[in-house]
Amino acid sequence: MLPWQFNTIGVSDGITMGSEGMRFSLQSREIIADSIETVTCAQRHDANISIPGCDKNMPGVIMAAARHNRPFVMIYGGTMRRGHSQLLDKPINISTCYEAVGSYRYGVLKASCKKQSGAEATASEVMDDIEEHACPGVGACGGMYTANTMATAIEAMGLCLPGSSSFPAESPQKRSECERAAEAIRICMEKDIRPRDLITRRSFMNALKLTMVLGGSTNAVLHFLAMANSADVDLTLEDIHRVSEATPFLADLAPSGKHYMEDLCNVGGTPAVLKYLIAVGLIDGGIPTVTGKTLAENVSSWPSLDPGQTIIRDITKPIKKSGHLRILYGNFAPGGAVAKITGLEGDFFTGRARVFNKEHELNSALSAGLIKDEEEGQVLIVRYEGPKGGPGMPEQLQASAAIMGAGLKKIALVTDGRYSGASHGFIVGHVVPEAAVGGPIALVEDGDLITIDAVKNSIDIIEASGIKGAAGIAAELERRRRGWKPPKMKPVRGVLAKYARLVGDASHGAVTDAGGPAW
Repeated sequence: MLPWQFNTIGVSDGITMGSEGMRFSLQSREIIADSIETVTCAQRHDANISIPGCDKNMPGVIMAAARHNRPFVMIYGGTMRRGHSQLLDKPINISTCYEAVGSYRYGVLKASCKKQSGAEATASEVMDDIEEHACPGVGACGGMYTANTMATAIEAMGLCLPGSSSFPAESPQKRSECERAAEAIRICMEKDIRPRDLITRRSFMNALKLTMVLGGSTNAVLHFLAMANSADVDLTLEDIHRVSEATPFLADLAPSGKHYMEDLCNVGGTPAVLKYLIAVGLIDGGIPTVTGKTLAENVSSWPSLDPGQTIIRDITKPIKKSGHLRILYGNFAPGGAVAKITGLEGDFFTGRARVFNKEHELNSALSAGLIKDEEEGQVLIVRYEGPKGGPGMPEQLQASAAIMGAGLKKIALVTDGRYSGASHGFIVGHVVPEAAVGGPIALVEDGDLITIDAVKNSIDIIEASGIKGAAGIAAELERRRRGWKPPKMKPVRGVLAKYARLVGDASHGAVTDAGGPAW
């Protein structure tokens, strides 16, 4: 076998977060898929090994694999080790930085212990300590954020070697995995195991169930739908809703919990979790994998979860009896929305709308300390940040983390854009139709009353301009629609303009190649 190394692009979500650069993040998934498909097919490669690292890179390589359908193995670049703050006296990671910004700006950031000199640490010194120690080495963000969500899900689909999703980037196990990749791809070639043999409805059910168990990112919904589209697998929001209803949330992992992927690796890693979930009948161990064996065979010789570990709960004692990812519908989001509600925030929220037409408007309000807890709850709505309106559907970790860091409680966040896998709190994203195409989110005004129900899976405007009742609210929204004008598209040239013209809605994966024949 003769290897030929080539590269594709990568966008760092950590560096671009909160800036205009974040608009380029999601669309890079399509560029990654397009470029791997192009080179693999143009150069007539017999097989492909892809090594992705960040959030959208993994669905990008899976989408490419489904398209070229040549024998394929994914090697996850690996998670970063957790950091440690001496002044906070606790493990920290990238999301700690963003939450600390909110704490700092609202005057509540304080050290948990004194400096080595014995002096009290200032808030600025705590910020410096966090910045210097949050990311101690290479690898993807260390919590159950989007990168680790997608990596574990793809392992549950059988598309990488056992342990790939939980081995830290700098670990000896990750180097060993890379050395074993050639043997794995040879097996795939000899046995003619192709991506579309593995990317099936059965494997997607495994991916969805593991994502619910581990408390994974809302972005997984977007990426699973896109991967299924590339593989011509029928997967819908309704499927995700059904899996969430029937799957317990078991993992005490960041962002809602206290542990990181490195900690999970130390108690057995993803294979040990899969072994347990196969044993209790939650995961389908019979699916084929890149090793030529079934998923159950891959993990059978793997050590079981440590008996004394506290990261993965027993299935009879879940954190939440159903999944944390909720698919919401209602007059606010007729085409669907995705909420991340672990149960720690409660299952219901009602509050007055406060509308921001772009992410930077909310960030500016937070920086100025203008967002405060009020007796009546607030629903902070960030719109015109969808796939077309952004363009690029940027993640909005800066605002969600700042709110958590500031300790603001009576707030829900809603957007037609995305939230980071590191975001937590009462958050709803992926609102469809988005504001740029005239969805109800474009018509909401300050003071409207919004209710979110994670039990009934609904998000509704229940009062608009003082008007109540479904018929009255519908009439008021129609009145507002007559005065609404679509925003001027920016930019009109370049990759984001092309993306805005081609991209579909979030409820179908925000893909650029959906639909029938071109002529």
